[in-house]
Amino acid sequence: MRQHRQKSLVLILAREFASNLATPIYIADSDEVLVYFNEPAENIAGQSFAETGEIPVREFTDMLAPQAIDGHPLERDDLPGRIAFAERRPAHGTLSITGLDGTRREIATTAFPLFGPDEEFHGIMVIFWEQG
Repeated sequence: MRQHRQKSLVLILAREFASNLATPIYIADSDEVLVYFNEPAENIAGQSFAETGEIPVREFTDMLAPQAIDGHPLERDDLPGRIAFAERRPAHGTLSITGLDGTRREIATTAFPLFGPDEEFHGIMVIFWEQG
């Protein structure tokens, strides 16, 4: 079980920012744990964050079964969120996922790293747009 530790101010502010937008947003910390997704993201996830809770990004990604638009499975390292995490740079992609409600969706996603004023890496923010 994950030790509970205090969230960084960067993640707290990112969560506040995400809570006020109508765009689906996921936030993961520097340990690759999904620490929040906003209400608009519930439509893509198929569940609320209160139902899902903090979960390792790998586990959450596996549940969404990401695929290329042509239906081929995507390698984890090819996902924009993983690129943003591993390479500490923004990444964008279009893919399809299966929400936790069982609905297949085509989405565009942009992921970017979150840095603090001291240039410390705090995690990533991933923004989604459902296509069509």
